[in-house]
Amino acid sequence: MSEAVHITLALSKGKLFAPAVALLQRAGLIADAELFRSRRLRFASDTHPAFHFLLVKNSDVPTYVEYGIADAGIAGLDVLLESGAEVDAPLNLQIGRCRIAVAGRPEDAGRGYILQSQLRVATKYPRLTREYFAGRGAQVEIIKLDGSVELAVLVGLADRIVDLVETGETLRQNDLLIHEVIGESTARLIVNKASHKLKLAAITDLINRLRKAVHENSSR
Repeated sequence: MSEAVHITLALSKGKLFAPAVALLQRAGLIADAELFRSRRLRFASDTHPAFHFLLVKNSDVPTYVEYGIADAGIAGLDVLLESGAEVDAPLNLQIGRCRIAVAGRPEDAGRGYILQSQLRVATKYPRLTREYFAGRGAQVEIIKLDGSVELAVLVGLADRIVDLVETGETLRQNDLLIHEVIGESTARLIVNKASHKLKLAAITDLINRLRKAVHENSSR
């Protein structure tokens, strides 16, 4: 990559942070993971002068990339779909694997949504949830929450939840059950559409480096 072309990569310090940093190290884009331990929100790579990093909130990664503040970013498919951001997603990074699921009380499993009136669904993903239930022909009331969505069913705020499920342990400990799996989410490399054209060689180099790192990860 030409050192005159700079690439800014947006990351978040959420659950994807540790595996994403390990992937960047394997791709030769950083040397020392301690680089990310400070409170600095913007800094350059310690090993590759063309790369700079932004640390942002998990749900904001697609926004920074869509508006071109960052040329690329690492975001979960759940976050990407919920954002509706117009970005390219050229590479599945195969980290942060989770299920996006509808969950609720065991006794409600298998009950049809259409026959139930005023079904309320609590979620951090209102766009995904609305599209999913609309596709099933069910009209539901969406209740947007930012955390601990399982509590909504326990206290009667909602009839169902839609959330990410990694191990299912939180559901089990709260006597809840997965009713349906909507899909699987893994982290994706996302790229600003203009950067993908104007910095094609540098973006291609980034994709190839990360693709090789993903392959090495899967071969371990």
